[in-house]
Amino acid sequence: MKEKKNFKIVFMGTPEFAVVSLKAIFEAGFHVVGVVTAPDRPAGRGRKIKQSAVKEYAVEKELNVLQPENMKNEHFIYQLSSLNADLFTVVAFRMLPKSVWSLPSHGTINLHGSLLPQYRGAAPINWAIINGERQTGVTTFYIDEKIDTGDMIDQRRIQISDNMTAGELHDKMMVEGADLLVETITAISQGNITTKKQVYSSDLKAAPKIFRNDCKIDLTCSVTNIHNFIRGLSPYPAAWIKLSSKKSKEKSLKIFRSYIQSYDSNGPIALYCENNLLYLRLKDGILRLDEVQLEGKKRMESTQFLTGFKPDEWEVITTH
Repeated sequence: MKEKKNFKIVFMGTPEFAVVSLKAIFEAGFHVVGVVTAPDRPAGRGRKIKQSAVKEYAVEKELNVLQPENMKNEHFIYQLSSLNADLFTVVAFRMLPKSVWSLPSHGTINLHGSLLPQYRGAAPINWAIINGERQTGVTTFYIDEKIDTGDMIDQRRIQISDNMTAGELHDKMMVEGADLLVETITAISQGNITTKKQVYSSDLKAAPKIFRNDCKIDLTCSVTNIHNFIRGLSPYPAAWIKLSSKKSKEKSLKIFRSYIQSYDSNGPIALYCENNLLYLRLKDGILRLDEVQLEGKKRMESTQFLTGFKPDEWEVITTH
């Protein structure tokens, strides 16, 4: 058993989601001997070089930062080895080769945004909501040769409310995950953990990466499924429908926030306005759309959107 200040950790992560975990580990008093993150990249219209969120925090705290282009690079492996870390901790990072994750004496652990073995893959937050789950969570586990299959260490459950978006779940999971990670690292440093193997079963649901073409709403689905699809892809990459008009070319309409208004429908699939609110009538119900973005325009609340948009001039393209 080692004291926190003597338990050496290399942290690996890139986005804001990972920063909260790094901050929690650092403030818990563990010795962060290195931070591995993505190389600086040009971003935005000006193509200015941008650091990852994790790097920005690490630099602020004067932590040792490594930014390999190739995780199998011999010089990078040598740098990692020379840090003599007890544990590598991974949050929202790329897949690691065995030559990296097998280095530390206490192994390499990962924080995953689901209750493993459910929702292995790149987009567990999105898929849990898309599939209408009422509960998800975070899991700490040891990395092995395959993706998200290693022995589990601990889990924490998180409830999903009817209208929670992927963005809102992400933010909640970011905090809960950081707390769980600190608890897990503390237990490992004290030699006080038990692990559980992941068991395969036929009801396991996957969480593959989501691409833009996957985000087009299938209007033949039920109002409940479409509502779940919208909130599961909000705010990014965002669910969308296609619109046509006699006065304009076809345009996509992204939908970021919806609420089920009714489970009855009395007409064809269409957008319409009532009392300065925007609605999407479906085959078995009606959705109120509270936040949208028309192709070429800014994202805005529907009340503002309706000042320059007339739903009766647009037809919803229903072919998928």
